[in-house]
Amino acid sequence: MIEGLDSAATIIIVFVSLVISITIHEAMHAFTGHWLGDDTAKIEGRISLNPFRHIDLFTTILLPLITLIIFKVPLLAAKPVPFNPNKVKFEEFGAALVGIAGPLTNLLMAILTSVIVNVFGSSLAVGIQQALLIYMIVNVGLFVFNMIPIPPLDGSRLLYSVAPESVKAFMGSLEQLGIVIIFAIVLMVPAFGELIVDLNLKIINFLLF
Repeated sequence: MIEGLDSAATIIIVFVSLVISITIHEAMHAFTGHWLGDDTAKIEGRISLNPFRHIDLFTTILLPLITLIIFKVPLLAAKPVPFNPNKVKFEEFGAALVGIAGPLTNLLMAILTSVIVNVFGSSLAVGIQQALLIYMIVNVGLFVFNMIPIPPLDGSRLLYSVAPESVKAFMGSLEQLGIVIIFAIVLMVPAFGELIVDLNLKIINFLLF
């Protein structure tokens, strides 16, 4: 439990942080795709800060709660933002930009929050300081998890942009399984989950200079 907050307050702040962070994350995917010439997400109303347009029951709500309990770090994803790689500028590079726009936005939010905590933390009420820390941790978790280069996670778009056709075909078959493949790997390969936790902790410790 975060120091200075009871368990109920912590759960509420984690939930609100997830909703805000995921909404901005997905909206940035949609905006970047539109900026690069693909109007698919715009047509489906995904360039929006309305969280209900981006939340998926399993990957956005159940998965982070389960992994938070097991690994102490929430692992999650939202409803995928649709885009047509054949419409975006710069071909595979453009598709990669659409893919990493979301997690890079989470990293930026984590950095900005860490600056507030580091600079003004001592003058803030304990509850506010801890709430900001939770928001930062959630965004670090979103960044690390979504940058894993395994389909259908965002980081896979980077791998798609440089991989040979044989690898792309294999990745495409994995993508059909959806987020279930990631959840299965996390549960069946403890070292994978431990690596994710370790990366999260390293980034968090670096940001709290």
